[in-house]
Order: sequence, then structure tokens, then C-alpha cells
Amino acid sequence: MIPKIIEAQRKLVPEMMEILHQRYKVLKFIEVAGPIGRRPLGQMADISERECRNLLETMRTEGLIRVAKEGATITTEGAAVLDSLGPTIDEWTGQGLVARKLGSLLGIQYVKIVPGDCDENPAVKSLMGKEAASEFMGRIGDGKIIAVTGGSTVAAIPQHIHSIEDANHLHFIAARGGVGDDIGLQANVIAASFAEASGGTYSTFYYPESLSEEAHQIFKREPTAIRMMELYEKTDCVLHGIGDAHHMADLRDTPEDECVHLREQGAKGEAFGYYFDAKGNVVHRIRTVGIQTEQLQKVRLIIAVAGGKSKADAIMSYMASAPRQTILVTDEGAAHAMLAKMED
Repeated sequence: MIPKIIEAQRKLVPEMMEILHQRYKVLKFIEVAGPIGRRPLGQMADISERECRNLLETMRTEGLIRVAKEGATITTEGAAVLDSLGPTIDEWTGQGLVARKLGSLLGIQYVKIVPGDCDENPAVKSLMGKEAASEFMGRIGDGKIIAVTGGSTVAAIPQHIHSIEDANHLHFIAARGGVGDDIGLQANVIAASFAEASGGTYSTFYYPESLSEEAHQIFKREPTAIRMMELYEKTDCVLHGIGDAHHMADLRDTPEDECVHLREQGAKGEAFGYYFDAKGNVVHRIRTVGIQTEQLQKVRLIIAVAGGKSKADAIMSYMASAPRQTILVTDEGAAHAMLAKMED
């Protein structure tokens, strides 16, 4: 609920909340993108360079930011202001209500929405990464094994992970194997980035995806594959992205007959190498060694990170069968598009 004092101020000075929201967003962008100059900041916040200059001067005077030759960065006081204002801004803008309604409709634990649409502003991915990092650090507790997928949105998380005390108990692994230029390889790199940022350890896992079914069955009996499958059974946390089914098929250079199959089966979203239709049914999966959908049901902490209006259908298709303990970090673009589709 919006505090009564804020509601009274909004009625008496309605423009005050617009100004507050604008400055909050600018400060938020400085936090995740700093050091950042006036021009790129103005483009991110969709304000003129002159407005941006005035805002920066005001926030600098109040001690919320530092301005140097390389650009603006947030201060400790500025970060504290963001933390204090976050819940109020969410309620005032209606994002809190949208998040609760969306979480209920999707049937998952809850949804966190960040400002913007990453389809229009790539910097929004960093905002989602920061929120996902905050959820992870606040909830991992005594968890030990963390599986991560590839993708640019998940890759935005490690930069916001701080060194964790006694982090040597954290072990990061790729949620599925990969090799070469395939997107699966990125999961190995991202797992290493998480380990470096937190102070934990990691394991890499490479899977040659051109294997025939017979070779695949042989590979699954290799010691490294067996070791990874054992780790998947013990996984405490999964951090993953959600892809558009046809975009992911293109990235994987999927044979045309399989692409036709995906279209005929109504594939919408992809996660963990599985392709889902609008009802959450698995309509296709790639041949690999990785965490299985049934194993996800036993994982206590699952954080999905995906945004952009264009991904609304993909996110909904995966969420139709996602474990109930899932936390979704998304942006306004995807959240409002999903809500509109589900309430239509």
C-alpha cells in the first residue's frame, strides 16, 4: 500500500511524484551503468542532455552521486536512497500490483519488475541482472551447488555479485554442456564469472552437440558426464534465462526439418535445451547432458531472468509448467505485455 503521506503529497503536488520517479530512474541507471557520461545517461533515461545535466548537478549537490572526468557514479548515500524509495516507487507506479497479479496468474513464487524494456534499451538487462543478483545473495543461504545457463541476461548478473563471506562452499556449474561457439559454452564462462565475483569455485562441462544418438549414449557414461549428472541431482539453486523458441533455433543452426517441426508444434519458448508450446508442453529438446525439468522440481531456489516485450509469449510458455518456487525477474515491457495477454 502507498503510505498515506505519499498519497496526500501526490494529491496536493501531483507533479512531485513525476519528478521523484524520473530522478529515481536516473539514479538507478547511474548505479548499474556508472561511471557514465551525460549523453549516454540521457539516452538511457530518455531525457535531453540539458535535463540530464541539471539532474546530475542536483544529485551531486545532495551527495547522491560523484561526477568525475570518466562520468557519474553513485555514492553510498545514493544507494541507500534507492533502497529506501524502491518499495514506495513500486507501489506508486503500480508495478507492485502488476508484479503480484502476474505472479498469481503465472502460478510462481513471485515476480520482480524493473523499469523499462530491454528490447528498446539494452541497459535494462543490467537492471534485471542487479535485481537477480540481489535475490540470489539474499536467499542462497547455505546452498552449495548453483547451476547457471547461458544468455546475455544471465551474463548481466555476476557483475552485481559481491564477494560472499565463506563462499568456498559455493560451487557454480553450467546447467547443460556445450562446446565451440554454441551458446552452451557461454554457460561455462558465466559459471566462472559467478565464481570469481563471489569467491566460490566452478566446474566446466563441454558437450560435443554434433554427436549421434549412439555417441550421445556413450558420452553419458563418461566420468565427467556422470559427475555432472550427480551434481544436477544435488543442485540447490538455478539461475536461468528464457529464450524465444525460433530465435534459439536459429542461434543453434537447427536443421530446417526441426525448425518446421517447432513451428508445427507451436513452440514459443526455450529453456535448458527444452522447447515449450503455449501450454507449457515440451515439444522438442536438443540432445545434450544437462539439468532435467523433473530435477528442477526439487531445487529450492530458482531465479528466472528474462525481459523485453518481444519475449512475452516465450516467458509465458515456460512459466506454464515452471516449478512453483520460481522467482521471475523481468522488465516493464515483458510484464505489461504478459498481463495484457492473460487478461484479454
